[in-house]
Amino acid sequence: MTPAAQAALTAESGLVLHRIGKQYGPITVLSDIDLAVRPGEVVALLGENGAGKSTVASIIAGLVRPTAGTMSWHGQPYAPAAPADALSAGIGLIHQEMRLLPDLSIAENVFVGRLPLRAGRVDRATMNARAAEQLKRLGLNAEPTTLVRHLRVAAQQQVEIAKALTLNAKLLIFDEPTAALGLDETDRLFDQIRALKSEGVGFIYISHRMDEIARIADRIVVLRDGKLAATHGTAQVPIKTLVEQMVGRPLDRMFPPIDPPASDAAPMLEVEGLTSANGDFSDVSFTVRRGEVFGIAGIIGAGRTELVRAIAGADPIVAGTIKIDGEKVRIHEPRDALARGVALVPEDRKGQALILPQTIADNLALGNYGRVAPSGWITRGRTQEFARHAISRFLIKGSAEQRVGQLSGGNQQKIVIAKNILRGPKVVIMDEPTRGIDVGARAAIYEIVADLARQGLAVIVVSSDLDEVLGLAHRVMVLSRGRNRGVLDRDVAGRISVMELATT
Repeated sequence: MTPAAQAALTAESGLVLHRIGKQYGPITVLSDIDLAVRPGEVVALLGENGAGKSTVASIIAGLVRPTAGTMSWHGQPYAPAAPADALSAGIGLIHQEMRLLPDLSIAENVFVGRLPLRAGRVDRATMNARAAEQLKRLGLNAEPTTLVRHLRVAAQQQVEIAKALTLNAKLLIFDEPTAALGLDETDRLFDQIRALKSEGVGFIYISHRMDEIARIADRIVVLRDGKLAATHGTAQVPIKTLVEQMVGRPLDRMFPPIDPPASDAAPMLEVEGLTSANGDFSDVSFTVRRGEVFGIAGIIGAGRTELVRAIAGADPIVAGTIKIDGEKVRIHEPRDALARGVALVPEDRKGQALILPQTIADNLALGNYGRVAPSGWITRGRTQEFARHAISRFLIKGSAEQRVGQLSGGNQQKIVIAKNILRGPKVVIMDEPTRGIDVGARAAIYEIVADLARQGLAVIVVSSDLDEVLGLAHRVMVLSRGRNRGVLDRDVAGRISVMELATT
C-alpha cells in the first residue's frame, strides 16, 4: 500500500491496520496484514484454523501486541496495551471461546467489570432490566437472574453476544458468534448487526459458516498461513472460490458420497415414546438402521441436544423405550449406554469430552483402558502405541505427547470422535460435530461420518448448520418444541421443508 493510499484510507476508515506482523520467537504467525474497516460496514475475515484470524482480532482488541506494523483508529495512532485500552477507544471483541463466569447470573456476566451503580451500590434492577432487553432481542427466553452454569451451550453463546452488544462500542469483532446458534437465533443476531450498522458501528466478522457471509458482510478478506490470500470488494463471492482461497487448493466437494443403507437393513436404534423428565421433549419416536446417517434438525430450544443426551444416559427420562440391535435396554447413566454400544460426541468438547492440560495419548486412553491394555497393566508404551494408531487412523495433527489444549478445534474434535469410535460402538451420536471448525477439518470429519456408515454403524448427526444435516443425512427428523414434527427422506428434505416443520 502506497503512502498516499494509506493516508486516503486512514481518512475515510474507522480502523486501519498497515503491514501488521506477529512473531513468537522464530515462528511468524502474521505477516504484512493490511485491513481497513469503515464505520457502518461489516468486513468478513475468513481463513482456516491457524490462518491468523484470531491473532488479528487479539491484536486489535489489545490482547496481543504486534511485532511489526501500525494501526490507526479514526485517523489517530492506535496501539492498545491491554483490552481496557481497546474498550476505552470503543472497540469490543466477542471471543470464539466463551469466557463466562458460571456462578454469576446472566445479567452479572453481561455487565461484569462495568456494573451499573446507584448511591455506591450495584443497581440490580437497572442491570437486570438492561440485560433482559438484550436477551429478548436475541431471542433467549431466560431470566436475567439465572446462573450461567444452568444454561446450554447455545444460550451461553447468546449471553456472550448480549455482553458485546451492551458495550456501546463503535467497532465490534465477532469471532464465530453463531457457532452454537440455529437459524432463528442467527437471524435475530443479524437484525441487531444491521441496526447497529445504521448507527455507524463497524464490524469484523469471523466465521466458518460460508453461507452467512453473503447475508451479512459488505466485503471479504481471506487469510492463509498468516498472510493476505485475497480481498473482495463485495460479499457476493462463490463459496467454492472462497474455500479454495482459504485452503490454497481446489476443493471438489464438501460432503462425501454415502451409499444408502441396504433396503433390508435392520434397525440398530429404536426409540419409542421417549419423554424427558425435565420437560425438554415429549413422546419422541424414530428408528435408525445399520449404515444410516440420521439427521436431527430444529431451532435452538427444540430439544435436540436434550434428546440425544437422554439416549446416551446423560439426562433422565420418565417414559418411553430404547432398543439397541433389537434388544430393549435400560439406560440410566452414560456407562449403561456405552456398555450397550451407544457413544455420544457432545456439543461442548472442551467442557464435556476433553482434559485440555493432558496429552493426546492420555485423552484417547481415557475410557479405553480395556483396549489399551487387555491384561490390565497400563504402561506408557501401550498408551503411546494406542494413541499413535488413533492419530494415524483419524488424521490427527499432533504427537501422542502433545497437550490437547495446544491443538486446533478441528484436531480436538477428531480426538473426541476417535476416543468414542475406538470403543467399538453400534450407535454413534454426534452433537454439533463441526462447531467452530474450519472447512478443511469439516471435510475430514464428514469423511469419518461417511466411513462409519459404510461400516454398518448407525450414525446420528445433530447440527445447527442445516446444510450440514442435509448434506450428510439419509433421513432428517425435525424437532419443534420437544416433539417430532416429521421425518423427511433425503430426496424431499430441503431448507424450506425442514424450516416449515421446525417452526410449527
